[in-house]
Amino acid sequence: MALRTRVSPRLVATVSGLVVLVAIAVGVLLVRGIPPREVALATGPAGSAYSAIGERYKAILARSGVSLKLVPTAGDADNLAKLGDPRSGVSAAFVISGLPGAREATGLASLGTIAYEPLWLFERANAPTLADGGADGKRISLDLPGSGTQALVTRIFQRTGLHADGAHVVRLAPAEAADRLVRGDLDAMAVVADWDSPVVRRLVADPRVSVFSYRRADALVALNPDLRKLTLPAGIGDFAANLPPADVTLVAPTASLVVRGELHDALQYLLLDAASKVHAEPGIFHPAGAFPAPESMEFPLSDEAARYYKSGRPFLQRHLPFWAAVIVERLLFVLVPLVGVLIPVASGLGGLYRSFMEQRILALYGELRLVEGDLEAAGPRADYRELLKRIDDLDHRANRLRVPVQFAQMLYTLKDHVQVVRGRLSRNVSPD
Repeated sequence: MALRTRVSPRLVATVSGLVVLVAIAVGVLLVRGIPPREVALATGPAGSAYSAIGERYKAILARSGVSLKLVPTAGDADNLAKLGDPRSGVSAAFVISGLPGAREATGLASLGTIAYEPLWLFERANAPTLADGGADGKRISLDLPGSGTQALVTRIFQRTGLHADGAHVVRLAPAEAADRLVRGDLDAMAVVADWDSPVVRRLVADPRVSVFSYRRADALVALNPDLRKLTLPAGIGDFAANLPPADVTLVAPTASLVVRGELHDALQYLLLDAASKVHAEPGIFHPAGAFPAPESMEFPLSDEAARYYKSGRPFLQRHLPFWAAVIVERLLFVLVPLVGVLIPVASGLGGLYRSFMEQRILALYGELRLVEGDLEAAGPRADYRELLKRIDDLDHRANRLRVPVQFAQMLYTLKDHVQVVRGRLSRNVSPD
């Protein structure tokens, strides 16, 4: 039976192109896909420094078309709890070092440290201090539950011998605790906060309040590696009134920007870029450029953060709009290995195509040989008209056969041979 199946090269190219496009689309969707357009960041109490920082992050991410949802919380401990709960929807948060349970948390990664968060102990001025009279009988506010302040105060009090078992502890929001301290309804209050906190600024500049100075801060930091020793300069609160009247020694945990490990790498780079813009400014406790820093406290530094601190933002994100860079990165991630596979496949397909085209011509040659064989076997009384019909059919099919240029000579040779056989047959066919 004659081989009549024909496959158009154009069809082959079209199908191959579609296969490649489908592979690319599947790769883009499956290989971490396109990042979501919204990410939730746990900040802190409304009106806190964390909350203000979150607003700056939000404005920076909005320039790249990403919506940053700010989630108010009770503080660092609450932030850590929300990060560890997949149902909370929170993917990033500000978290201080030294929180209970932080080292046991899994699936979290740090994008680096972003600030020092001093532990401020404010006391009534001209009254016995905690260092002199102890904490027994004192009315002390340790911030709201979920802030992380109580755990840090308890740890430091145990180290310094200021046991708070006999203290009257209340849990008040910093602003309310500050009001009560100034009125004399509290003897002391503790809060973990940045210098930019409105409550901290207010109390440092108030002559009715004194700031607790840690006398053996070096030993305290040596025993607690997550803490840093800081110095609050005299007069920083009110230069004219010289408040505080002397340098104050503080201890501070470091604050980190922590994310869930599965947060899309492109969004991690966006958050790192925002952190670099917000926290690189100088502060009273650090020079310009000190933060963000590639430090990992309880949480390992993410792979994306390690690359960012080494090389900066990815090349495409530096030169293309965010979403264009993300799509191109995804495509390259798929196309580079795909091209590596397609090159040998294309080479193999080229060989198969050449073999296929040769077989189409050789199939006609096979039929031509059958006609020649029948011609040689025919006797003088044979009916050559049937053989002539077969050779006409072969000639017709050869003329309709379309082949690439590299196979043209082979096809022309076939047509010449068809005409040779036709001539032999014509000489044996008697006219009607």
